[in-house]
Amino acid sequence: MTAVAAGALVAQTAIQHSESLPEINASNWFGSKPAPIAGVASVIDGDTIEIHGQRIRFNGIDAPESKQYCEDAKGFEYACGRHAAQALDEFLAASRPLHCSFVNRDRYGRLVGDCDRADGRNVQSWLVERGLALDWPRYSHGAYARQQAKAQAAKVGLWAGAFQAPWDWRAEHANGTTRPSAKQPLGIMRNGQVAQSYSCQPRRTCPQISSCNEANWYLANCSWGGKLDRDKDGIPCESLC
Repeated sequence: MTAVAAGALVAQTAIQHSESLPEINASNWFGSKPAPIAGVASVIDGDTIEIHGQRIRFNGIDAPESKQYCEDAKGFEYACGRHAAQALDEFLAASRPLHCSFVNRDRYGRLVGDCDRADGRNVQSWLVERGLALDWPRYSHGAYARQQAKAQAAKVGLWAGAFQAPWDWRAEHANGTTRPSAKQPLGIMRNGQVAQSYSCQPRRTCPQISSCNEANWYLANCSWGGKLDRDKDGIPCESLC
């Protein structure tokens, strides 16, 4: 087999199995790496930025999604995805420009790379060490495991409370729904709402319940709570949730 034929066979095999490599765009895998870039970054979310109109995904880490909520140390929900993005924006603004070198492109056409501030601080390391993102061993091969262990020990950021790994959250919301799942903490209020005290007495029906959080609490704590989940999919009062 000639070298050209062998190369074509490898490329064809990679494309056929590209679904097993969700973050790698096979069409770019065999080409040369994109040139490094420097500039003032605009934050898209906790692990994605834009420089000169080019979307850049940080390599080897995963931050909560923009619509994702987590629990803080007191058990209250907060928008951890938006919090990570805001913290990243402040961190990048403190030392410009940002310098990024690239590994490849992902399946969305974004450049995937490693980025450092003008003062030399690595962005991925900072995000993981502050508990704003997770080391993603599938792609980092443990490059940020030390920073993550430090964040976990200090109970900072995500590690201060409870959270779902971003890759698991995306898989659970792959169909576009943002309804809470049965795995989410129950009775948690969001967006500054005041927590309420719920009771199993008197018994209630869905029209008598005012929120999804309340319905989830009854489902988890009351003997009659299962009646609120008529189709047994783990989601009570679907008109609310």
